[in-house]
Amino acid sequence: MRRPLLFTFVAIVGLSIGAGLALFEPWRIFTSTTVEETIPSVPAGTAAPAGKNAGTTVLARGTLITHEHDTTGTVAILRLPDGTRILRFEDLNTSDGPDLRVWLTDQPVLEGTAGWTVFDDGKHVELGELKGNKGSQNYSIPADVDLETLTSVSIWCARFHVSFGAAELAAA
Repeated sequence: MRRPLLFTFVAIVGLSIGAGLALFEPWRIFTSTTVEETIPSVPAGTAAPAGKNAGTTVLARGTLITHEHDTTGTVAILRLPDGTRILRFEDLNTSDGPDLRVWLTDQPVLEGTAGWTVFDDGKHVELGELKGNKGSQNYSIPADVDLETLTSVSIWCARFHVSFGAAELAAA
């Protein structure tokens, strides 16, 4: 009688540990990915669209604050000479984590735990998976995104529905 109970207990513990490892990915505490991208340039001989400035323009800036994980760096929205827009992280430093995304949102950036979960309460646009948890990197902003209403950026953990860090965007 003891063997079946012991076997069942060991199986349940083993499955629980496996599920916990798959869900939380605790090894990410020890991993890091550095991405160093430059600001994209327009190929030589390409003219800026009519009415556009010939150089790269900073449309908005912000400084990242910590939410669930220590996060530092700056963020900027840039309009490139060809009229496309990008979100750029500079000197980003945050924790590695499962399923991290870059979101433009309409939510205010709140300090401390009050700001951890607000970003999925309103409108948001996902710009893609976070390329790396350290460095400088670029994310394309679709042409139809209204930057008048999306005034903050969050490094969002889609698995646990929490912000690792965020920045309020202010016109440059």
